Amino acid sequence: MTTVDMRTPAALAEAERWTAHNYHPLPVVIADAEGAWVTDVDGRRYLDFLAGYSALNFGHRHPALISAAHAQLDRLTLTSRAFVHDQFAEFCRRLAQLCGKDLVLPMNTGAEAVETAIKVARKWGYRVKGVPAGQANIVVAENNFHGRTTTIVSFSTDPDARDDFGPYTPGFTIVPYGDAGALADAVDDHTVAVLLEPIQGEAGVLVPPPGYLAAVRKTCTERNVLFIADEIQSGLGRTGRTFAIEHDDVVPDMYVLGKALGGGIVPVSAVAADADVLGVLEPGQHGSTFGGNPLACAVGTEVVKLLESGTFQQRSAALGEQLHAGLSALIGHGVMAVRGRGLWAGVDIDPALLTGRQACERLAQRGVLAKDTHGSTIRLAPPLVVTEADLGQALAAVKAVLDEARAG
Repeated sequence: MTTVDMRTPAALAEAERWTAHNYHPLPVVIADAEGAWVTDVDGRRYLDFLAGYSALNFGHRHPALISAAHAQLDRLTLTSRAFVHDQFAEFCRRLAQLCGKDLVLPMNTGAEAVETAIKVARKWGYRVKGVPAGQANIVVAENNFHGRTTTIVSFSTDPDARDDFGPYTPGFTIVPYGDAGALADAVDDHTVAVLLEPIQGEAGVLVPPPGYLAAVRKTCTERNVLFIADEIQSGLGRTGRTFAIEHDDVVPDMYVLGKALGGGIVPVSAVAADADVLGVLEPGQHGSTFGGNPLACAVGTEVVKLLESGTFQQRSAALGEQLHAGLSALIGHGVMAVRGRGLWAGVDIDPALLTGRQACERLAQRGVLAKDTHGSTIRLAPPLVVTEADLGQALAAVKAVLDEARAG
């Protein structure tokens, strides 16, 4: 076999040659990482302001998480749920307590957790609410992003995610995000759940208007409907609270978690709810070979321990103020709007200056990695271990890119 030069140009060409083109990555080939920083194959360092779409909330190779993974790798990695392993109970107990719920159902990916929530909600609707068989309906929001399985893209309004993947799964009603009245009007006797992101990440870090989530909670309670909060991107410290929905003093019936739950080491997801909801499942009705495996539980337990102290939530809240203040100062100077909470921001670039892709390419040239979405919007989500100096450097890079574009 021929040895390939793995410096950036050659590595990019090899990736292009051998992989399906379902992503359009920036021309960066990462070889090493620690904390909020990554290093490419040519030795150039970058600030990671995407953090694996929040999967790396605790940074790259957090020592406590790496230690837990190494220790577990030396003992046991997989049993399947046909047996109980010695890491399972502690993970489930700690995560349930973090969520304030009775039970946890571990899975692997975020999309699997969303699919789990959909199945549980439907079964709850038939067994508990009394919805006629086959007629359960779930209300969702426009511009949502809950994953890319065939069921989930069936209720996506993003053409890239949805087009050409039909026939589509029925049983979903789509309403405008942030419109509590439209949502209430969409709920009927066959509605079993409302599934929402407390902050819509893929849509551009859209924060709902004040009172919206509380109004949704009220509707769900009055109409005997489950409120499912998809906190896969927004949860686990990202916004300055353990869960983004806490900013509105709202408690959902079900949390859907993923990404950061695996600490950037292994895929870990889960659904957390009380026994009257998750208790509808019986043996053989849902499962996963790798869901709740020993390695995942060992890492996930350490993630929950990090969150139990509240340190990362406090860091996100405090450093988020610096991030948002710095970005807001650029409004009118190439930035049209800034949204978000904590260490999470959606930044609308003036489309007359740059597309989001162009802005991210130029930021990468200045040593900051970010991701564009929907035209001229970029998302910034640094690991929660980022420092004030790191934030200052990234903000300076954003300003420099904008100043350069405005200068023509």
